[in-house]
Amino acid sequence: MAGEDIERRLAAILCADVVGYSRLMGEDDAGTLAALKALRKELFAPTVAEHHGRIVKLMGDGALVEFPSVVDAVECAVAVQHGMAERNAGVPKDKCIAFRIGVNLGDIIIEGNDIYGDGVNVAARLQELAAPGGIALSATAHEHAIAKVDVGFADGGEHELKNIAKPVRVYHWSDDANRQADIADTESSLPLPDKPSIAVLPFDNMSGDSEQEYFSDGVAEDIITALSSFRSIFVIARNSSFVYKNTAHGIKKIGIELGVRYVLEGSVRKSASRVRITAQLIDAISGVHLWAERYDRVLEDVFDLQDEITATIVAAIHPELETAERERARVKSASDLDAWDCCQRGMWHGYVFDSENSEKAERCFNNALAIAPQYAPALTGLSWLDFQRVILGYANKEPISRDDLIERGLQRASAATRADDRDAFAQYVFGRLLSVKGEFDEAIERLKRAISFNPNYALAYHGLGYAYAFGGFPEKAVAQFDTALRLSPRDSYRWAFLTMRAFSLVMCGDYEDAIECGRLARLERPDQFWCYSHTIIALVQLGRLEEAAKAFNDLLVVKPDFSIATIDYTIRFKHAADRKFCIESLRQAGLTG
Repeated sequence: MAGEDIERRLAAILCADVVGYSRLMGEDDAGTLAALKALRKELFAPTVAEHHGRIVKLMGDGALVEFPSVVDAVECAVAVQHGMAERNAGVPKDKCIAFRIGVNLGDIIIEGNDIYGDGVNVAARLQELAAPGGIALSATAHEHAIAKVDVGFADGGEHELKNIAKPVRVYHWSDDANRQADIADTESSLPLPDKPSIAVLPFDNMSGDSEQEYFSDGVAEDIITALSSFRSIFVIARNSSFVYKNTAHGIKKIGIELGVRYVLEGSVRKSASRVRITAQLIDAISGVHLWAERYDRVLEDVFDLQDEITATIVAAIHPELETAERERARVKSASDLDAWDCCQRGMWHGYVFDSENSEKAERCFNNALAIAPQYAPALTGLSWLDFQRVILGYANKEPISRDDLIERGLQRASAATRADDRDAFAQYVFGRLLSVKGEFDEAIERLKRAISFNPNYALAYHGLGYAYAFGGFPEKAVAQFDTALRLSPRDSYRWAFLTMRAFSLVMCGDYEDAIECGRLARLERPDQFWCYSHTIIALVQLGRLEEAAKAFNDLLVVKPDFSIATIDYTIRFKHAADRKFCIESLRQAGLTG
């Protein structure tokens, strides 16, 4: 090209590539191509246009895009990756389409509609260094963009890039890393409670049969329940300690993350009519093993064994406890073992939170009742499923109205509390059903009873906060959500704790804190539309209507049919003025219908 006029310019280049494209095409070429076509039309092209980019070319598994501004290029890359994460929510991992994205600022050569040069080559090599769902940024792009974009990048050091003369310093961003960093910021340096504190990790299933997973989980859950009945012990909730299931985390790290002094771990091996349980109690601060024991029993003795382990733990971490405090949250007999087994299977399915597993769980609880007709955990389990069907919007195969679901759930909860009036879970479900029915005063009393039976029950504090928030006492609600977050700092429901805390702050008029709380909720569950709604109301009340409209559009991506009918199906307000305030605020952001 010597002697020819060559058009050059400085530009920001974005290079994107589909992770595992060959595997996806090999497994389902037609489905993969259709999915790629849809995401390009619905996400990639509109996002590029919104950020003033020009798609230079689309390849089978990637794209090359030119931007006049590196800030636009970086913000576009982040928006695309956020959008991809939302699209992939709920999709099986092996079916997800994920991008790697590289962004560079450099000199390019223009030839027709195409571009060439080192600026393009570096972007292509950077893309190869990005994590799936992540972005790799060159040092030149980072220098010009970092002070002007609201995201953080980690220094990945210098890299030798193929066919590039000089090493390039690379900066990395990933949605998961930033989400976890933000979450960690809110959890770091959790102070130790002013009483003995413990987390019971899920016990390993050593039976060689994945079908027995429910049994090992059930043993650990019952130990948590038994320990929680002691007011003098701080016990981390099941949903937080079970985050560490099938993961390799150091005990000290777990202690720091959960803010506890002691950690109990163990294993269960079930074979025919016998069970072997091993357990060890560790001081998470020093790493010292306080005790370890192996128990071999016939299955009929499993309840006595759970009590034995619990008593040993109590003796080890709080010797001064008086005998009078040692009242169990639940009393079971050996004759209830088969019903207990069925209930554990039911709870295992229920925690999946989808329609199919809800039906499987219902069969398990009904099997338990066939064995023991007044078995409280089975009655509670059925009531819990009805509550799920209301708040999650799925129902049985047989159509049933919202009101009928609630009434059936209340009848089951009432039967459960008659069978065992000290079952904290039964009182909790009873209270939640009363809340969604709109009977807040009685709901508050039920949820307070649940807490009196289990002072470490994070979900009960969440339920109580919910009843306070929609019952007209938002200041009281905030305190309950704070307690729930401390008792279960890594709870799978954490997004719900934060979402309802954001709503309570809105109703207190604390709009800035509500926006931040909503942001943290969305970091954990960007696929949950309620994580957006309270932020929208706060933005409207602050007069930030453009931001509110954008947030409402984000909500519609998650739930396109969101309407007043959605609000009225899932929520009851004690005061009509509170409902009107929320709906009118959402209307200003774009709510119709």
